[in-house]
Amino acid sequence: MKSIIFIWLSLLAMAAAQSDLSMVPADLTVPALTSGKPGPGKRVAQTTLGWEATKVHHLLYLPTDWSPGANLPVIVEYAGNGNYRNKYGDTSDGTVEGSRLGYGISGGKGFIWICMPYVQVQKGAKTNAPLWWGDIQETKRYCLATVRDVCGRFGGDSERIILCGFSRGSIGCNFIGLHDDEIARLWRAFVCHSHYDGVIEKWPYPGADRASALTRLKRLNGRPQFISHEGSTAATETYLKATGISGDFTFVPIPFRNHSDAWVLRDLPERRKLRDWLARIING
Repeated sequence: MKSIIFIWLSLLAMAAAQSDLSMVPADLTVPALTSGKPGPGKRVAQTTLGWEATKVHHLLYLPTDWSPGANLPVIVEYAGNGNYRNKYGDTSDGTVEGSRLGYGISGGKGFIWICMPYVQVQKGAKTNAPLWWGDIQETKRYCLATVRDVCGRFGGDSERIILCGFSRGSIGCNFIGLHDDEIARLWRAFVCHSHYDGVIEKWPYPGADRASALTRLKRLNGRPQFISHEGSTAATETYLKATGISGDFTFVPIPFRNHSDAWVLRDLPERRKLRDWLARIING
């Protein structure tokens, strides 16, 4: 009997490994980028005061139920690396325009959504960075100023700010979001999809080692993290257990082979779990 169960589970795992997101129709489409002032249901490019003379920008989405005087939770999202394509056709361009997690999580209602850039400084010029972190201090500074501005002007609730990210952005939830005490105190909770800070030490940037990642992880201070990954979350679970850090971690494997954030645009049980988790965090 045990051997039959093992074979059955193995077959299920193999089937999941071959499942592709393209087999599931999307029920959400990220709104097109529009021009003009922010408004309900609009997704617009903005540049925060102090960076007007640069090419740095973020995207701001106000939900369809937004109105002046609102007091809404905020989702801040960091994108994956650019120049990415795999054999399954999954791509990432590394831009704020390509981000999707925040919209899929919220369904376009009840949350202000900010797609936040990493800021690179080259020969004195500041632009959005398509690969890795850019200038970490400048990236952090832009994030803090932007969140403060959005909360002040559009009714974001500074006590209910969620940080999320895909791939590079998932690592960035800790690498940027817990970089120091100043930015770490900003967040209510985190959604990390596909990769996690400290699991892989050979990423090509300083501070990818586990000792540095552990220093950042200690700033989590028990706040909730929803951790998902295509296929399996076992590597992250093993890593976190080895750190000795106890935390409020929710692990949800996504039963598709795709290295992609597009799963949140589909009516999947895993998206329902994520939304239920977030509702408890926001309303608790």
